Amino acid sequence: MELDFDTFTILLMLAPFAAAALAPLVSRQTGPAAGWILAIVPAGLFAALFGMIDEVAAGAPQRFAINWVPALGLNLSISIDGLALTFALMITGIGAIIVLYSATYLGDHPRRGTFLATMFVFMGAMLGVVLSDSLVALFCFWELTSVTSFLLIGFDRERMEARRAALQALIVTGAGGLALLAGGILLYLAGGNWDLHTLPAIASPLHFDPAYPWILVLILVAAFTKSAQLPFHFWLPNAMQAPTPVSAYLHSATMVQAGIYLLARMSPVLGGTAMWTLLLTLFGGATLLWGALMALSQTDLKQMLAQTTIASLGLMVLLLGLGGESAAMAVAAYFVAHALYKAALFLVAGLIEHGTGTRDLTRLGGFRDEMTITFIITALAALSMFGLPPFLGWFAKEEIFAATSAGPWAQTAQLLVLVIGNGLLAVIALAFLIRPFFGAQPPTPQTPRDGPFAMWLGPAVLGLLGFSVVFSVASVGQLLLAPMASSILGEPVESHLALSVDIAGLPFWLSIGTWALAAVIYLRLDAIRALLLAAQRRLNWSLDKGFDGAYFGLVRLAGAVTRALHHGQLELYIGLFFVALALTLILPFALTNDWPAVPGWPQLTFYEWGAVAIAVVGVLTVLGAPARLFAVLALGVQGLAVALLYLLFGAPDLGFTQLMVETVSVVIIALVLTRLDVGVADVRPAGERLRDGFLALCCGMGVTLLLLKVLETKFDSTLSSFFAQNSVPVAHGRNIVNVILVDFRGLDTLGEISVVMTAGIAILALLRKQRSRAPLPSAPPKRPRKKAEAT
Repeated sequence: MELDFDTFTILLMLAPFAAAALAPLVSRQTGPAAGWILAIVPAGLFAALFGMIDEVAAGAPQRFAINWVPALGLNLSISIDGLALTFALMITGIGAIIVLYSATYLGDHPRRGTFLATMFVFMGAMLGVVLSDSLVALFCFWELTSVTSFLLIGFDRERMEARRAALQALIVTGAGGLALLAGGILLYLAGGNWDLHTLPAIASPLHFDPAYPWILVLILVAAFTKSAQLPFHFWLPNAMQAPTPVSAYLHSATMVQAGIYLLARMSPVLGGTAMWTLLLTLFGGATLLWGALMALSQTDLKQMLAQTTIASLGLMVLLLGLGGESAAMAVAAYFVAHALYKAALFLVAGLIEHGTGTRDLTRLGGFRDEMTITFIITALAALSMFGLPPFLGWFAKEEIFAATSAGPWAQTAQLLVLVIGNGLLAVIALAFLIRPFFGAQPPTPQTPRDGPFAMWLGPAVLGLLGFSVVFSVASVGQLLLAPMASSILGEPVESHLALSVDIAGLPFWLSIGTWALAAVIYLRLDAIRALLLAAQRRLNWSLDKGFDGAYFGLVRLAGAVTRALHHGQLELYIGLFFVALALTLILPFALTNDWPAVPGWPQLTFYEWGAVAIAVVGVLTVLGAPARLFAVLALGVQGLAVALLYLLFGAPDLGFTQLMVETVSVVIIALVLTRLDVGVADVRPAGERLRDGFLALCCGMGVTLLLLKVLETKFDSTLSSFFAQNSVPVAHGRNIVNVILVDFRGLDTLGEISVVMTAGIAILALLRKQRSRAPLPSAPPKRPRKKAEAT
């Protein structure tokens, strides 16, 4: 059955979440075999997306939209162009391999089903990020990736390191999500539309808009936090506390690439300016060198890969900053190559740990014969990372050097950074390939062996894909890479990838220099690692430690503020509240010198003066009350006076409501006070009375000034007319006040009723607690012992 695009899109977005709902049940019923069953979902999505390659490559992006909030012009829209399709293929294709790998990797873990369900939710969130054509939907899915990654990183919740790493990743990427929200709102204000595909049309005027620097910085913060760019890079190595499948999926091929996707998507909108180029090339180049150097100082296989992931992300940021057709093609080629070989190498790290019991590079060696399959897979992935022809990594590296092979001194500096960075990454590829499988074989916690079929099948497929490009390099360039580059650049890009080596070209000789640099550094790797570790010990500080200091400093500050303000003194709380109220009411008049006019003496009838007199008597009675209970009872006189005023001025329903509320309030408060035994005389110093009286006068004066100012404004009868016209035909009621409370403000009234009900329950609990403390009449108090009396 052939599906139209709208139906296909709905199924595409919902399928991972449906699989997440079924994953725990399937895992319980089938055990480790659940991976084979559940992997059908992402594999099927991959096949369906793969069938769209020809259509998208022809320059026909597919779009689908559902009215979400029509009043705000907000649609839940999906768009599949070259950029979105390439990312979606990586998410679903690698996702299928990860699901298959995870079920076997976790074995009989009691929370295997939960793990797989969370992984599927993350997969759905990532698909939402790359396929959303709405800024609002993009933000929602963006934050969902942060939440699910928090759960996956902290999956081993018994270990403090895993919990810390999960919290750190959530805080850093969550802060970036807030920056994305602010930047998206500014983009909407600038363009008047939430749809991403409409934003390139406003690029030219936006570059001269005063808000452009703010938009750019906010988008960069969002992308840099997600893609672990300096100075937000420190969370990614710590996230290696997650299980190996999480590291392979989230932190090489998907989540950390979300920042790269955001920059690529925004490139036609925000790119092409000096500020864009400077910031991206500066931070991208610094991140490339930093990550590559830190990788040299590691011996844990996952940490080595994590640091090289940071470097690779910096490399792509640098290329996006350069702009141009060659740079766009380089980003596309490197993204695909990196996703394939890095995911494979992470899974290989899991295979090595599963087969030997350790990931420490210094405890590995000579396992080529015992772990032949793992060695072959490692060779396929590592040689692509090394950039050796005819692997896809070679073509990506050639495109990288072609993007900056000529130009002024700035481009020469960028080219030097790229050569050094690629050389250092190649060193890690050599170390990963040679150290575990060649040389002397040290003792390991367990006998070396290859992993089960379900664990090595996935990385083998990824490694072979990086090599099989040799058979169809032109097709890959034309159907996959060129459409992605076109979306990044905002205009059509033609692929020029071919199975050929131009030995006369500068990129080829730069590759030779990269390999030579890698070989030299690899031969001195141990000595260089020792120097880097010594430098780190001497520095004795890092952004990771800085994060801890800031985090615990914030916790201590919160504790100090809580102890200072939330000290349990209710009198001070109420005093501060009324001081703030008085300042809020009076200061605007004082600062603007816009006081209301003093009203004339009111012309009232004798019975209206009677209501006023009742209010005055009530006030004097409250002030002169000898005890607090008496003051509460006298306060009810004020409510009675207000009810009489409502009655006299033609609002009997409001008067009746006021009377009922006042009566019930006085009865309940009096009942509570009698149970709490606070009917004693209220003796307070004169200073406190003067302070409280002055504060009360200020608040009363502020409310009076505000009401007088409101009365000076022109009366707007729009709302009154609306209720008068619609009360009978819409709500079928002639009492407008009742109609407003029950129909037009129904939810508000329900909330008020809920508050009153909650207060009543709390009062009842207080009364019962007080009653339970009273001594029982049938249980006379015990006589104290003589020893106690003597004491």
